[in-house]
Amino acid sequence: MTDPLTSELLPLALEAARRAGELLRDGRPDDLGVAATKSSPIDVVTEMDIAAEKLITAFLAERRPDDGLLGEEGASTAGTSGVRWVIDPLDGTVNYLYGLPTWAVSIAAERDGVTLVGVVEAPMRRETYRAVLGGGAYAGDRPLHCRPAPPLDQALVSTGFNYVATVRTHQADVAQRLIPRLRDIRRSGSAAVDLCDVAAGRLDGYYERGLHAWDLAAGDLIAREAGALTGGRPGEPANGDLTVAATPGVFEPLQALLEEFGAWHD
Repeated sequence: MTDPLTSELLPLALEAARRAGELLRDGRPDDLGVAATKSSPIDVVTEMDIAAEKLITAFLAERRPDDGLLGEEGASTAGTSGVRWVIDPLDGTVNYLYGLPTWAVSIAAERDGVTLVGVVEAPMRRETYRAVLGGGAYAGDRPLHCRPAPPLDQALVSTGFNYVATVRTHQADVAQRLIPRLRDIRRSGSAAVDLCDVAAGRLDGYYERGLHAWDLAAGDLIAREAGALTGGRPGEPANGDLTVAATPGVFEPLQALLEEFGAWHD
């Protein structure tokens, strides 16, 4: 890393994610319950989501008080430095609630809307994914590279489903049409982990409708720095309408099918 700013931001993101990951892994109560719901009764927040976000935002605010913050559980500060931290303190909350291992802490740092640093901490995998814009992607010290592109009908692709029943019904219709065109579909329950799995060569592709900035900011950078292509609808960046990430050669035909099937609308 030669940019002094990224040299400062990456260690902070790594340390904040490590601390939050340890809190979530070691501090999970046996009687963990739902603290609140969001878009629907099954879109849940636990006390641990809230505690992890407080830990992260306090850590970052102490060290860079002029930066902005955007967190899934309500943190929102404009800042004056041009840098904004985009935080998902617990991506995969329902997995975490049920004791399933696929969940992660996701922290990205943007400058003037461009993501410079991304970290995804997956404690139950004992893996820390990281990337700096233009500097490649890593799991620990291991460089990440997406898989060589197979034919689309041999591609393993992951997706996710919305918590609102009417939206999920259409997403199921899209998946039903897509499955015969692929090797198979997976559903991990964590967008951040899925994006890192594309980066690590564990998936050929991933798509989902309805993601927020905190869901995808870090993972999108990690996937791109590992050689994957990312975007939304044709000609658009990844966004709430649609996020697609895949190895080159799978990305274009997958994106085209998702456009044909209307994966970008409810």
